Amino acid sequence: MIYSSIHNDKIKELKSLNEKKVRDEKNLFLIEGEHLIMEAYKKKLLKEIIILDNYQTLFDVPKIVVTENVMKYISNLVSIPKIIGVCQKVNNQKIGHKVLLLDNIQDPGNLGTIIRSCVAFNIDTLILSKDTVDIYNSKVIRASQGMLFNIDFIIDDLEKIITILKSKQYKILSTDVKKGKSLNILANIPKVAIIMGNEGNGVSENLQKLSDDFLSIKMHNSCESLNVAVATSIILYELSK
Repeated sequence: MIYSSIHNDKIKELKSLNEKKVRDEKNLFLIEGEHLIMEAYKKKLLKEIIILDNYQTLFDVPKIVVTENVMKYISNLVSIPKIIGVCQKVNNQKIGHKVLLLDNIQDPGNLGTIIRSCVAFNIDTLILSKDTVDIYNSKVIRASQGMLFNIDFIIDDLEKIITILKSKQYKILSTDVKKGKSLNILANIPKVAIIMGNEGNGVSENLQKLSDDFLSIKMHNSCESLNVAVATSIILYELSK
């Protein structure tokens, strides 16, 4: 069967996964393009695929064959993809020794870049505040280049999580341009959790009060601050040394 109408109930249901509330209800999300779909397939998270009627694939999952107008309707891309995957959301609760906490990050590109850096520099667990941009947002997934499937992450209340981490002897560090110390203090910490804050406001005051110490990246005097994804990448690189 080839789906040719955007008014079909099944097609409308797939399209609705572009909305966060539907993703949350169904515990599913969409990914577009072979590279991302391969990453999901390797992690056994790929539930089914949507393909054009002339597309050949070896993915061993249920297939929904559609026409170009239906694929365009479902897709978030400007160019019509040949394949879209429907994936099961990840359910992680494990917290490792190197933890990154994100406080109200709003830009999908920033979050995707941070996810890639977490994988590149061996962060064990990524913990996102509930008001951070949805990690299953299509722009986040594309910016992560599939690395979303290669890191353990948790979405929760950061104050609660930090209280738990402190009880388990994690050192809690947040960034502060004015009172932050050199990144050299990252050396030889057995268990560490680093908090990165919102693009405009930085780490919230309530989380700063829970921090054990503060970090700052040394830079030229003419530059007041860095993009949060760039700053995170520099800090995680130093932590990985």
